[in-house]
Amino acid sequence: MTEGIITACYILASILFILSLGGLSDQEKARRGNIYGIIGMLLAITATLFAASVGNYGIIITMMVIGAIVGTLLAVRVKMTAMPELVAMLHSFVGLAAVLVGFATFLDDSHSFTGAAQTIHAVEIFLGILIGAVTFTGSVVAFGKLSGKLSGAPLLLPGRHFLNLLLLIACIGLGSMFVSADTSDAGMTPLAIMTVLALVFGIHMVAAIGGADMPVVISMLNSYSGWAAAATGFMLSNDLLIVTGALVGSSGAILSIIMCRAMNRKFISVILGGFGTKKSTASSGASADQGEAVAITGAETAELLKNTKSLVVVPGYGMAVAQAQQAVAAMTQKLRDQGVDVRFAIHPVAGRMPGHMNVLLAEAKLPYDIVFEMDEINADFPATDVVMVIGANDIVNPSAEDEPDSPIAGMPVLQVWNAKTVIVLKRSMATGYAGVENPLFFKANTRMLFGDAKASIDEVVKGL
Repeated sequence: MTEGIITACYILASILFILSLGGLSDQEKARRGNIYGIIGMLLAITATLFAASVGNYGIIITMMVIGAIVGTLLAVRVKMTAMPELVAMLHSFVGLAAVLVGFATFLDDSHSFTGAAQTIHAVEIFLGILIGAVTFTGSVVAFGKLSGKLSGAPLLLPGRHFLNLLLLIACIGLGSMFVSADTSDAGMTPLAIMTVLALVFGIHMVAAIGGADMPVVISMLNSYSGWAAAATGFMLSNDLLIVTGALVGSSGAILSIIMCRAMNRKFISVILGGFGTKKSTASSGASADQGEAVAITGAETAELLKNTKSLVVVPGYGMAVAQAQQAVAAMTQKLRDQGVDVRFAIHPVAGRMPGHMNVLLAEAKLPYDIVFEMDEINADFPATDVVMVIGANDIVNPSAEDEPDSPIAGMPVLQVWNAKTVIVLKRSMATGYAGVENPLFFKANTRMLFGDAKASIDEVVKGL
């Protein structure tokens, strides 16, 4: 295959990737966007295999087969509840790949760069390994937090911001030594030390972030993985990898900015680490006697819904854990058949990654036109008869508005307490991922439906 054909394939693949991102921005076009992405990636891989610089096809094909088998098994076996940690782990693979490619490129003695070209090449290697190392360990820590293997509480070391600054300055200094090194032996030592420091920086940065803010962290790590891929493209002189990495990096950064605005947070805080970890004193809502929560049964809930005209469902991570989306869809269909106006309210950080709840609702084939974002539906709660909160906690916590010292203070939330009646489906009275008590559970218009979300909804459907 000639270089011209390969270049044309790369351009077409880049167009397909752009169309894929465009499709993923809309729920109704998301499936088509995925197809565009798959076709683009197949085209890119095929074209790359025919490049003149590619050899050792036996090793390459063997690794591709192994990777395809592992990827297929993961796609088939991983539950939707484990999708956030899978995404975090995939980000770590991209970061690790950038580190390995960086060292392989540095040790490759077939290059004969001199002068400014050598300096630029060294900078490419340095940036690729730096971003890759931070992405790798940061994503591994994010995986640990999301999977429950590590505590979701932030690790707040004394002087942590000063420590981050020292690590950054040290990495820059070592990078300068690496770029100016005359020989590969002289450059290996600062490069290796910088890699270790970058790995530590990635661990500390994500460990200092509170569990409630992990959806933003996932989108930020997605951006990091994109820039790591772009840096790898520069090292390998692969234009498509540069373009693809830039697309992923920029789209991830834009998504992070959008989510930070939705949560009333500062974007720079995400980059520096320690995002959403404001220390708080014991607030009145968390420490005072808030009264007693009133329980309700599934049968009583069904009777209540029979006489309602409008229902808003707020899904959360508990719905994903219970795999209750199909039961929720059945309940929705029954109520709509009876003339009830059923809608869904989605908070930007519901679940453990961006769009988590949208994916679950789409899997249950719920109509897209009854799914609304927080800003679209918050003003409608005072005129709503019943709000059903399924496994959500922090995103419906009035402490965010009422308690200035709360760790979630200032975060926009779904104001479900303004509805006539609120039914909260939870297994227990435990706090949410942020570890904050929720005064909503004790309000006069709130009823608690305890138990597994799927079993509870099934009982409601039976009653209907």
